[in-house]
Amino acid sequence: MDPAAFFEGLDVVGAPLELVALGGTLGPEALRAAYRAGCFPWPASGGDERALTRQVRRLARSGRVPVLPGDDGLVPWCSPHPRAVLLTDRLSVPRSTRQLLRRCGWTTTLDTAFADVVAGCAAREETWITGRMRASYQQLHEQGTAHSVEVWEGDRLVGGLYGVLTGRVFSGESMFHRESGASKVALVDLCRRLREAGVLVLDTQQESEHLAVMGQVLVSREEYVGAVHALRDSLAVLPDGRRRASDLTAPATP
Repeated sequence: MDPAAFFEGLDVVGAPLELVALGGTLGPEALRAAYRAGCFPWPASGGDERALTRQVRRLARSGRVPVLPGDDGLVPWCSPHPRAVLLTDRLSVPRSTRQLLRRCGWTTTLDTAFADVVAGCAAREETWITGRMRASYQQLHEQGTAHSVEVWEGDRLVGGLYGVLTGRVFSGESMFHRESGASKVALVDLCRRLREAGVLVLDTQQESEHLAVMGQVLVSREEYVGAVHALRDSLAVLPDGRRRASDLTAPATP
């Protein structure tokens, strides 16, 4: 089955579980279709992968979750309820982060080291960013759909994040830091660039204390999917160029 047709017909809002579909492929076409439907893949690794495989096989046999035939096994496609988002024009930057922006001397860029950012995000003991995932998001990046923000200390990459732009909704996938606070700087920079491009919805998927202090809010799955459907066909072009972290403390241009 064509992944675009499958996800277009998938009832994400009415799904009884946060796991809304299984199977298919992690290719770029399926990823793009899933984000347009309001869901994302969430594979696991190691012991978590074995436990997840047992769980999803039971769900697949029960018929409670639709299954899409494909080449990558029982890929879990998820749509959390409630959904955690940041509204880029309402980002709250804590005082400690503002102080870091002023004194760190770092710079930020967009899309200059996508593969290195994904590798940095995957460099942890347990990660859902499998080799297949990395290859597929790299393809999305080359097609202009996936983007990264990099934080630099001179020519050394000290942090960053990446995600997928679907019209005027940006879905954050992961972030990392090699220097304390670098991922927060990446987030502030991303929100600035998104706002300048007219993108006000930043999907952060799951609630976290770290993001709650920066203005993260919870919306219903119905509200989130409705926003995606309303904004997914709008064009947004993120501004590129190198920026000084200290300049991110200035008021953003509307």
